[in-house]
Amino acid sequence: MQTRIDHLVLAGPDLAELVDHVTGRTGVAPVDGGPHVGLGTRNALLGLGGMRYLELVAPDPDQPEPERPRPFGIDRLTAPRLVGWSVRTHEMDDLLAAARRSGYDPRAAVPMSRVRPDGETLTWRVTPTEGGLDGILPFLIDWGETPHPTEGLPLVELVTLNVFHPDLAAVTAGLKAMRLRTGAPVRLESGPRRLSATLNTAEGRIELG
Repeated sequence: MQTRIDHLVLAGPDLAELVDHVTGRTGVAPVDGGPHVGLGTRNALLGLGGMRYLELVAPDPDQPEPERPRPFGIDRLTAPRLVGWSVRTHEMDDLLAAARRSGYDPRAAVPMSRVRPDGETLTWRVTPTEGGLDGILPFLIDWGETPHPTEGLPLVELVTLNVFHPDLAAVTAGLKAMRLRTGAPVRLESGPRRLSATLNTAEGRIELG
């Protein structure tokens, strides 16, 4: 029941600006992913290798203002920031039960979907995207029978996901409950709460945070 990193989430107030930011840093342009109808957001995607990807997410001006705040604290952001990450499972219900037995509750998974620009509908189940420990712990995602979003994406290489938190014991316990091993590409560091990603690109090694 071991899990793997699925994607990292880079959020900001404007999707075009996020795409320009990542393109300028990596030399590779993310591709349009499509809207999250009802959430008031839209995304773009960049592959990170190993069936992992970077999701760029921002408000969608073509949708009405959502009834609830947009996910990932997007409404409060004024600049690009790495705000969360997810781990992938194909055994969501079993994993949730096992995590709770281990003392950590990722909370219930709900179904979601979005329509890609080519018209294909992607469906998945996901636990609350706030994650745990204020976004330091990942949320869980199960793509079921849907083709994984990394198919056909342009690529840069994820070297490490750097996880900073003052209570590393709590971080380690949560990751263990979700059956994710620490070590490359997940690096834990003691310090003020934040996430950053080290990437290998044609422009050299960079850090997004």
